[in-house]
Amino acid sequence: MNPVGTNLEEIMDRYPGEPEYLIFLLQDIQSSYGYISPESMQRVCDRTGVPLTRAYSVATFYQSFRLDPKGEHEIKVCLGTACHLKGGQRLVDELERRLHVEAGGTTEDMRFTLNTVNCLGACAISPVMVVDDEYHPSMSVKKMDRELKRLRHEGEKEVGNV
Repeated sequence: MNPVGTNLEEIMDRYPGEPEYLIFLLQDIQSSYGYISPESMQRVCDRTGVPLTRAYSVATFYQSFRLDPKGEHEIKVCLGTACHLKGGQRLVDELERRLHVEAGGTTEDMRFTLNTVNCLGACAISPVMVVDDEYHPSMSVKKMDRELKRLRHEGEKEVGNV
């Protein structure tokens, strides 16, 4: 999906072309497209007069902004102290191997984005894996395999129904 289009113009028209509206514009673009494309970033900079380097500094400072498209399913693994001690890093290693993607990346088929987080505040149920905002407590490699299989099967069903 290329964000440079009618919807981007509608977003841009909501705000005056002034530097103080940079974050608002980026938030709305992120909300509409799931990420901020290079084309969108350039258009926002042209509109607000903010130098491109400054806009990228802002976008990379805040973790809520993405500069790359996100996969259909987002998988987050907690690496906080409790999760790390109970196998969180092993889960990340296995996910990287099975999905053929490094943490922070998205699979080539755009099905999965794998991220690590410092803490989910769910230490009592560690290690924790979150898939599309659904928490999976006391995660093990075996449970992780079942969840990946379910997600892949779900995707196959959707393709078959087209």
